[in-house]
Amino acid sequence: MTKIVVWSAFSTSPEAVVARFPDDRVIAIADEKGLTAAAEAEVAFSGNNPRRVRQLLDATPSLRWYHTVSAGVENMPLPELAKRGILLTNNSGSYDIQIAEHLMAFVFAASRQLHRYRDSQRVREWKDQAHQELRDATIVVYGMGSIGGEVARIASALGMRVIGVRRRSSPPTPGISRVVAADDLGDVVAEADYLAITAPLTPATQGAVSAEVIARMKPTAWIVNIARGAIVDEPAMIQALREKRIAGAALDVFTTEPLPPESPLWGFDNVIITPHHSGSSPRVGERTLALFAENLRRYKAGEPLINRVDFEAGY
Repeated sequence: MTKIVVWSAFSTSPEAVVARFPDDRVIAIADEKGLTAAAEAEVAFSGNNPRRVRQLLDATPSLRWYHTVSAGVENMPLPELAKRGILLTNNSGSYDIQIAEHLMAFVFAASRQLHRYRDSQRVREWKDQAHQELRDATIVVYGMGSIGGEVARIASALGMRVIGVRRRSSPPTPGISRVVAADDLGDVVAEADYLAITAPLTPATQGAVSAEVIARMKPTAWIVNIARGAIVDEPAMIQALREKRIAGAALDVFTTEPLPPESPLWGFDNVIITPHHSGSSPRVGERTLALFAENLRRYKAGEPLINRVDFEAGY
C-alpha cells in the first residue's frame, strides 16, 4: 500500500484519485490544516503553486516522488528536490491536444482576421479584411517537446512548412522541414509567418524571443505564445506591435498574470488575448489520472518513471 497525498491538483479531484486507487492510502488535503495527516506520505500528487509546494514539502519528510499536474516546473524548488532525492514528474502529455488546438485556433484566427471581424460585429460594420492562406506558410515551432510536436503534426497536415527549434539540432522527422538548435532561432525566425512558442521556461529560454529576434521577423509575421510569458521580451514585442513591425500577436500567457488592465496589449487591434487557459479541456482529468496511474505502477515496480524532470535542464 502506497501512501499518496493529494492537494490542489487542478482539474483532478481528490475523490477521483481515491476512487482510482482503492488499494492505496490516499490522503486528501483540503487546506493547510490537513497537512499534518500527510507526514507519512511517500508520494505527492499536487500542483506547482510555490507556497503550497513549500508547505507540502515541509510536511512530508518521507516524500520520495512528487507528481505535479502542471507541465512547467519553473515554480518548483528543483535544487531542494534534488538534494532530498525526491523524484519529480510533470504532467506533460496531458495537455498536448488541447493546447496544440488552441495554438492552431490562434493561427487560423490570425490568417482569416477573425478578431477584426469580431470588432466589426460589435459596431455592426460590414467590412472586408485581407486574408492569408496557411498552406505553404511557414511556422517556426520554438520548443519541440510533446506540445510542440503536436503543433508540428497538425501544421504539417494543413500543408504548412514546419521548422522546429530545440536545444540541439536533429534530423528532420516526417512533416518537418528541418530542426535547428536554439542558437539558430534568430536565423530561422526571419522565415516565419508564425512563430509558435511552445518551450518550457528555463534559464536558457527566458527572454529567448528577444528584441533582436523580434527585429528579424517579417512585418507580416505573428508571434503565437501558449508557453510562458517570460520567454518573450514583452516590452520589445509591444513596441514592435505598436510600430506594426510585426503583423500581430496571439497570446495565452504574459509576463504578469493576470494581465494588468493598464497593459497596452488589451488595446491593440492586432493582438488576440486568452487568459492562460489553453490547457483547459473536459478530458484533461482523465489523461492526468491515466498518466499518474501508469507512473504509480512503474514506481511500485521500480521501473523508470514517465516525464521524470531533469533537474539540470529544468524540464
